[in-house]
Amino acid sequence: MAIQPPPEASKRVQVMVVGLGMVGIAFIEKMLTLDTVGKYHIRTCGEEPTVAYNRVGLTEYFQHRNVSELYLNPVSWYAEQNPEQFSFHIGEQVLRIDPAKKEVHTSKDNVFTYDILVLATGSAAGLPPYVSAERARKTKGVFVYRSIADLENIIKYAEQDHVTRAEVIGGGLLGLEAAKAVYDMPSVPNVSIHIRQDYPLNRQLDASAGMLVLRKIEDLGVKVVTKSTIKDMTTRTDESGETFTGFQTASEPIESDLVIYAVGIKPRDDLARDSGIELDAGGGVKIGDDLMSSAKDVYAIGECASWRGNFYGLIAPGVEMADILAFNLTQTHGEGAPKHAARKMNTPDLSTRLKLMGVDVASFGDHFADMRVQPKIYSAPALGEVHIEKPSRSNENTAVKCLTYHDPFSATYKKYIFSQDGQHLLGGMMIGDVGDFTKLVAITKKKKKLDVPPSQFILGSKSEGETNGDDLDDDTTICSCHNVTKAAITSCVKDGLTDFAKIKAKTKVGTGCGGCVPLATSIFKTEMKKLGHSINNNLCHHIKMSRQDLLYTVKIKKLKDFRSIMDTIGTGNGSQGCEICKPAIGSVLSSLYNEFVMAPKHHGNQDTNDRYMANIQRDGTFSVVPRIAAGEIKPEELIVIGQVAKEFDLYTKITGGQRIDMFGAKKQDLPTIWSRLIDAGMESGQAYGKALRTVKSCVGSSWCRFGVGDSVGLAVDLENRYRGVRAPHKFKGGVSGCVRECAEAQSKDFGLIATDKGWNIFIGGNGGITPRHAKLFASDVPPTKVVRIIDRYLMLYIRTADRLQRTAPWVESFEGGIDKLRKIILEDELGICADLEAEMHALVGTYEDEWKRAVNDPELRKQFKQFANSDEVRPSIEKIEERGQNRAADWPKDFPPMKFEAKDLPTPKEQWKWIPLATVDDLRPTHENTTSAAVRYGEDSQLAIFHYPGKGYLASQQMCPHRRAFVLDHGIVGDDKDGNLYVSCPLHKRNYDLKTGDCSTDPSMHILTFEVKEEAGTLLVKLPPAEELDEMIGSSKWMVRKSTAEALGRIPATRIEIVPPSMRALQDPTSSPEAKHGSNGGGCGSAALDW
Repeated sequence: MAIQPPPEASKRVQVMVVGLGMVGIAFIEKMLTLDTVGKYHIRTCGEEPTVAYNRVGLTEYFQHRNVSELYLNPVSWYAEQNPEQFSFHIGEQVLRIDPAKKEVHTSKDNVFTYDILVLATGSAAGLPPYVSAERARKTKGVFVYRSIADLENIIKYAEQDHVTRAEVIGGGLLGLEAAKAVYDMPSVPNVSIHIRQDYPLNRQLDASAGMLVLRKIEDLGVKVVTKSTIKDMTTRTDESGETFTGFQTASEPIESDLVIYAVGIKPRDDLARDSGIELDAGGGVKIGDDLMSSAKDVYAIGECASWRGNFYGLIAPGVEMADILAFNLTQTHGEGAPKHAARKMNTPDLSTRLKLMGVDVASFGDHFADMRVQPKIYSAPALGEVHIEKPSRSNENTAVKCLTYHDPFSATYKKYIFSQDGQHLLGGMMIGDVGDFTKLVAITKKKKKLDVPPSQFILGSKSEGETNGDDLDDDTTICSCHNVTKAAITSCVKDGLTDFAKIKAKTKVGTGCGGCVPLATSIFKTEMKKLGHSINNNLCHHIKMSRQDLLYTVKIKKLKDFRSIMDTIGTGNGSQGCEICKPAIGSVLSSLYNEFVMAPKHHGNQDTNDRYMANIQRDGTFSVVPRIAAGEIKPEELIVIGQVAKEFDLYTKITGGQRIDMFGAKKQDLPTIWSRLIDAGMESGQAYGKALRTVKSCVGSSWCRFGVGDSVGLAVDLENRYRGVRAPHKFKGGVSGCVRECAEAQSKDFGLIATDKGWNIFIGGNGGITPRHAKLFASDVPPTKVVRIIDRYLMLYIRTADRLQRTAPWVESFEGGIDKLRKIILEDELGICADLEAEMHALVGTYEDEWKRAVNDPELRKQFKQFANSDEVRPSIEKIEERGQNRAADWPKDFPPMKFEAKDLPTPKEQWKWIPLATVDDLRPTHENTTSAAVRYGEDSQLAIFHYPGKGYLASQQMCPHRRAFVLDHGIVGDDKDGNLYVSCPLHKRNYDLKTGDCSTDPSMHILTFEVKEEAGTLLVKLPPAEELDEMIGSSKWMVRKSTAEALGRIPATRIEIVPPSMRALQDPTSSPEAKHGSNGGGCGSAALDW
C-alpha cells in the first residue's frame, strides 16, 4: 500500500534521498537551508538503526562505545525540523526503484512516491578475490571495517579469551585505522598489517615518506608484513560452522584468530542496477556533469556515483556533489527561486590531512606530479581506498622540480613539487609538521604565482602552530570535508553569530574529520576581535566573568568568602553557586589568601578531594600522600609509612612524582593516620589540591658522577617554597643535575637543568592527556636568580590563567607567546616583576600544614565520621587481594540505568513518618555555605542530609546510581538557573535535583529524596518503613563485589593476558602492547587484488 506524503507536504516537490550517511545528510541539510520558499519536501530512508553519524571518526567508537558521540546532528535536530519539509525513516532500507512510476519500495513494505530521487547509498567494503562476500559473512573471525555494526562485531569477537592475534589486510588509510582500533584493545596483544607493496600508504606517499611511516608504525610495536603473498584463508569447521584460523601464503602459513579486510571500497550500485539504471564499467552509478543518472530525475552523489569513470572514497567530493545538486535544485529554476547558472561537477580537490599512528600525514594538489605517469587513486580518511587504474612511477617528470626535507629524528618529511621555473606550486606531501597545509592547498587550487622563492616553503614553514588565517583569502577552503570557506566563518560572525558552537552547527565546519578545528577557531577569534566582540568565557550562569576577572575583582574589593563574592558579583538572590563556580571561587580565595579550606565559610566550596583533604577513590575511600620533597626520605619515615599502611590495610604504591601513595583509607581513619604521620615529622603532600604536587629530582651532584648541580637541594627548596600554593590547576616541577635529564624536567610545568654556568629554566610542559614538551625560557641562570624567575612565572600564571588551565596551554595561548612572557618576566617590560615577587612572597608565607591543623582540632575530627548518627563503618565495595595487597573490586564495564522512585515503595508518601536521624550540630549549618552529613537508617540504608542557607534542610539516598558509590554527602550542593537545588556527585558529576530526584546530566538515573524538618535542634526525616527502604537502597544489596564485574561485564582495560615465555619466541621481536593509532585502507596492488 502506498503511503502518501502529508497533505500539506503533498503540494511540494517530493525529493526522496536513499541513504542517510554523511553525504546524504549533507545534501538534506543544504536543501533545508537553501529551500527558503518551501518548494520541496524531503524524505530519506537509512538502513542503519541510527541517525547519520561521522564515519570518519569510527575508530573513536572503540574508546567511548557511544554512537551518539558520532552523530552529525543530535537526535533532537531531526525532531525540530518542519514535518512539511522533512521526513526521515531509520532502520528501513530501500529495496527497489521503479523509475517509470517514480516509486521506491522499502524493507518495511512501504511505497513512497517521488519527483526527484537522490541515490546516496555509499559504498561497501572490498574483499580480495579469494574471499567471497558470502564466505566472509559466514566465517567467524572475519570482518570488514565500514559501520558501527562492523565495529560492534569486532569488539564482541575480540573480547573472547581465545582471540589474541589479529591480522589487518591492507596498508592504506582504512587498514591503518583498523589496525589502530584493534591494537588498542587490551585483549588482542598481537596485530599485524599485511600489504603487497614495500610500504604503507602507497597511494598517498612516495617511497621515502612511506618508509618513514613504516618505521614509525614498527617503532610503536605493530608488525608490518610487506610484499605479502597471501593466497587464501584457512579455517576449521565444526558443528557451529567455519572459523578463521589463518592464511595460506606463498611461503609459510600464518596462524591467527581474527582478520579485518581493509582492501578498499566498491560502490553500492546494486539498487540502481536492479532498477535498470546505467552503471559505469568500473562500477558506480554513471552520472553526468549535472549528477543525473540515465534515469530522468534520478541523481547519484557520493561513493555510489561514478563521474567520468571515477568514483571517490573521500567525504569532500561527496559533499561537493551534495552542494552542487542542492544549489541547482533551489537556486537555478522553479517559481519563486532565485535565478542562477547551474553548477557543474568539476575535478574535485583530493587533498587530505589526517593523523595515522600518531603521525600527521597530508597530501595536496598533484602530489605525484614528479612521475611521468600519474596515478588516479582517490582515498578517504576512514572511508577506504578506491583503485581506478594501476599507476606507473618508474620515470621522473622533468617538467617539474621538487624540494624535499627529510628529518628522521623528528619523523618529519616534506616534498613540495613546483613548476620547472619555480613560479607555481603544483602539489606535495607532508609528514609530521603539517601546519602549512591549508595555506598550501589554497595556493595550489588557485594556481597562484608564487611571490616567494620555493626554498622559503621548506626553510620558513616551521611555526609554533596554526596561523590565525589573516593571510588566507576569503575563498580559501578551511574545512574540506564540508567545503566551508574562510568567508563562511567570518560572515557568520559579521551576521551576529558569536558562539563558535553555533557556527559549527550552521556551517558544519569541523564536523567531519575535525582537522580544521584549530584553524577555524583561530579565524573565529580573529574576526571576533576585529568586530569588537568579546568571547564569552564566563565561569557559569552564577558568575558572569572569567576566572581572571573574578580574581582581580575579589582582590580589589577585598572579598574573602563565598557569600560576599556571590552577594557582590553573583547572579540570583542568595544563590549557592554550582559545581563549576564554587571550586573556582575556592581556588581564587586560596590563591589570594590561602586560608584553611575546611573552615566553615570555605568548606562548601571544595570539590571532591579538597573537601576532606584527600583524593577520593572509586570505592568512597581516600588516598594518603605525605610530602616527600624531591623524593628524599629518611629510613625512620619509611618505617612509619609501612607501619601505618599495614595497620590500616592500605594499598601502597610509588608515584611518578617520587612519593608513596597509600590507598583505601576510610574517611573516619584519616585523622588518626595523619596524626601518626605528623608525629613522625611528615606533612601533607597536598596531592588532593589544584596546587603544587611535587618537584622531582635526580640525585645530582650529591651522588652522581655526572652531576653538575645540586638538583636535590634545589628541588627540596622549591618544593618547600611552593607547597600549599593553589593555582588554576595542579602544577609540578623537576630539577635535573645535568643534561642527561634523569628527572624529566622538560615534561613539567617548570623545570631546571644544571649547566656549568647555572641553570636552564624550562616552562609549560606537562604529561597527562595532552603531553607537552617544556620550552626553554632562560639559559644559564645564576642560582641566585632562579627562585625569583619562577616566582614571577607562577604568580603571573595564577593571575591570568583560565579555570582549570594547565601551564602548557596557558603559555601557548598567551598573547605574544613565550617571547612576550620573556619580556614580562625576564625584562620587566610591564614593570610588574616586583609586584609578582612580593605577592608570591606573601602567599608562601601563609603556609600551614592543613592536616596538622585538622588533627589538632577535635571539632574538625568529628567531620570525618562516616555517619553522623552512628559509629558503625560500612564498606561500599568488596575488597579483593591482588599481588599481596587488598584493593577495591573492579567496576563492571557498564552499570545498568537505575531509577529509585518513591512510587515503587509499598507505603505511599502520605503514610511516611518523621524519623529523628541527626542533630543540627551534626551538620554544622552556617549562613555562608552549604553543609552535609551522612546518616544510617534501619539495618542497611544510608542517607545524606544537606543544609542550604536560607532554605533549610533536604535529604536524599547516599548512593549515586551511576557507579553505586555511597558518596553523595561529599558532593557540592548548588542551584541551577531556575533556582532548583541539586547535589553533584563527587565522582563523575551526575547532578541530582534534591526535590524531585531527577538527574539533569543523565536522565536514566533517579534518586530518592526526602523532606527534612527541625524540631528543638533535632533533624527529622520523613521516611517509609525501614525494612522497605532497606529492600530498595540497602548497602549490602548494592555494594559492588567481585562478582558484579563478572555479571555485568568487565572493563576491557582490566583484562590482561600475559604471554608465556614459550610463546614469546614465536612473536616478532618488534611486537609490544604499546602500539597506538592508525587509519584507513585501500588499493595497494593490481586491479585484481587491491590491498
